[in-house]
Amino acid sequence: MPAASVIVPAHNAAATLGATLAALAAQDAGDDFEVIVVDDGSSDDTAAVAARAPIEVRLVAETGIGPGPARNAGVAVAAGEALAFTDSDCSPAPGWLRAGLAALGHADLVQGAVHADPAARPGPFDRTVWVTREAGLYECASLFCRRELFERLGGFEDWLGARLGKPLAEDAWLGWRARRAGARTTFSDAALVHHAVFPRGAGAYVAERARLVYFPAIARKMPELRGSAFFGRVFLSRRSAAFDAAAAGGIAAASLASLWPLAAALPWLWMIGGTAARWRRRAPVVLLAEGAADAVGFVALAAGSLRARALLI
Repeated sequence: MPAASVIVPAHNAAATLGATLAALAAQDAGDDFEVIVVDDGSSDDTAAVAARAPIEVRLVAETGIGPGPARNAGVAVAAGEALAFTDSDCSPAPGWLRAGLAALGHADLVQGAVHADPAARPGPFDRTVWVTREAGLYECASLFCRRELFERLGGFEDWLGARLGKPLAEDAWLGWRARRAGARTTFSDAALVHHAVFPRGAGAYVAERARLVYFPAIARKMPELRGSAFFGRVFLSRRSAAFDAAAAGGIAAASLASLWPLAAALPWLWMIGGTAARWRRRAPVVLLAEGAADAVGFVALAAGSLRARALLI
């Protein structure tokens, strides 16, 4: 029986899954482990990539059920008492599994670190993932769980029903259900995976902020996040708080016919100006995109707050 089962959900992941499986083949885990890839209704060569991997892979076929249920399907056939989750656009560092299992020796749930692919040079709008602490979102790019706890909780629940983009927050909900049940949690810097960097233009960067409409519902479901991940309990982040102050200053300036309230916008302008300045010739485009993205995010959060009856702006 393997000491651990590594679960990888994959949907149309032929371009990145090969690197994931090569990285798993290079693990210096010390103990036997199995790799389970759940091909979740792919229309590309995901299954073929899994079949020719440099490590033995157990392939489970699903029909587009989403990442949370796909992980559950992988666990259903897993033999390990320790469960390790990563994604098909991630490449675990050689010591990832060893470090995660070591941390699991004194915890029930372990959040591992996630950094961008060090070989990539991300542009200002490109998409990747960073996890540098246990903020309470429990990203499955690098997550470890005792099987007994996972089964006691009933696995992942796709509770949000998001219609914009892919499902989200099923991993955070697993983590907070675990913590509410008394599970011990920890963070491991050494359980590191590198996340792929996906090229993206300014338009897609701005449009993605519309998904913030779901975050007030997440805050209502998991109010603990107000203390661990959000800023000042009612703001999504320090930057969203600065944008809100800028918007309030603009409204006040218009109402009072005075320029003085516009001073409230200075912290936000400093933030986005600093971000844009790093891109030199592209700075004007980046500045406009950052401003538009924050405006879209503000509207999305306001709409989501009304819908969920939970303030997060």
